[in-house]
Order: sequence, then C-alpha cells, then structure tokens
Amino acid sequence: MAKLKFGVVIFPGSNCDYDTYYALKEVCKQNTTFLWHKEHDLKNVDCIVLPGGFSYGDYLRSGSIAAFSPLMQEVKEFALNGGLVLGICNGFQVLLELGLLPGAMLRNKNLKFLCQFVYIRVDNNKTPFSHRAKTGQVLKIPIAHFDGNYFARPETVQEIKNNSQIVFRYSDAEGQISDEANVNGSVESIAGLINKAGNVMGMMPHPERASELLLSSEDGRIIFESIIANLS
Repeated sequence: MAKLKFGVVIFPGSNCDYDTYYALKEVCKQNTTFLWHKEHDLKNVDCIVLPGGFSYGDYLRSGSIAAFSPLMQEVKEFALNGGLVLGICNGFQVLLELGLLPGAMLRNKNLKFLCQFVYIRVDNNKTPFSHRAKTGQVLKIPIAHFDGNYFARPETVQEIKNNSQIVFRYSDAEGQISDEANVNGSVESIAGLINKAGNVMGMMPHPERASELLLSSEDGRIIFESIIANLS
C-alpha cells in the first residue's frame, strides 16, 4: 500500500497533536508532517487532521478562535475542493465553527469534563473514514471533552439523517442506543458526523488514543486505515 502524506495542524493549546502524529507515522506507517496554524502552506498533504486539545485555551467558545487562524483559509479551500479533512474532538469543534459541518457544541449534559472510554456504533460505513468497518460494528474509543454535546436545529437534524451524515453514534457494548450510553447528551447520540459531500468528518472520540493494544484498544485504527485505503 502506497504511503500517503498526512498534515496534523498545530494550534496554541493543542495537546493531541503529537499523539495523532505518532499514530499516523509510527503505527500506520504514513508520511506525516505538522502544519503550523500561522502559515499558509499545506505542504501538498493528502489528508488534513485537526487534532484534539484546547486551541487558544477554548476562550470565547471551543474552536471559535482557531477557526480564524491563517491556515484555516487554506484548510477550508482544501475541503471545498474535495480534500479529506478529519477533525478530532477540538478539531470537530473547529470544523463546526468554520461552517464545514452543520450544528454546534454545547456543554456536556452533566456539566462535567468527561475522560473515559465509550462505545460508538458505526451507522454509516460508506464514507472515506469508516469503510473498513461494518455497519453496526461497535468501536471502543476514549473521549476527553467538556463541550461535546452536539446540537443542531430539528430541521438540520432531519436533513443530516436524510443524507446519512451520521457516521458514529454513542451506544453500549452491544450497539444499543440509550440515554445512559449517550454520555454527553448529543442529539441523536451523534459521536461522528460527515458533510454532504462526504470528505469532511468530525468526531468527538479520540481514535489516536485507541491505535494500539497497549492503550487498551486499537479500534481507532479503523478510521485511519479507512482514510489510507480510500486514498491509496
């Protein structure tokens, strides 16, 4: 399988950038480079990853200041031209602020920071980010967020459902959807969402933290391996 080039964006406050870099370069054996938020050079990457963390300290609103970083002009153009973009946790929040994905993030339903393993069910495996999984497959991947309660207006939610844009939903280990399994209160238990064009995905769970068995799960590799297989 040919090696691809991934670009991992670094914002002030990012704390999962090196984890993501390691998962892509060392675990998945792909060419990987960092993209500094103040630059305008995407370095001819095949896929851009916006990692988790607390960009700009989450001041004003999670992801809101990062959306105005100089590099985001190029990221947005890259996405609108069909380039693959993955936003993880804070990266998902940035994609929402950029308008590349619909909706917004609210505080978790219990108003507490959550750092734990969760189960997510694959609802759409016909995407560049999930095609190595089976529909209904349950993945064990950790979360670490305070503002992970996905929200959208009812008409937007209906449109998302009509377009099969829900990729992952919070579930129990058997794949059952419930209020208890929906730890942050996201509408429709949404854990991962794709745009209409199918080339931009945001997800709150951290696949890079579930890339090796040493980390108690390697289910997150399915997301990265799907991207690699799609672009190879």
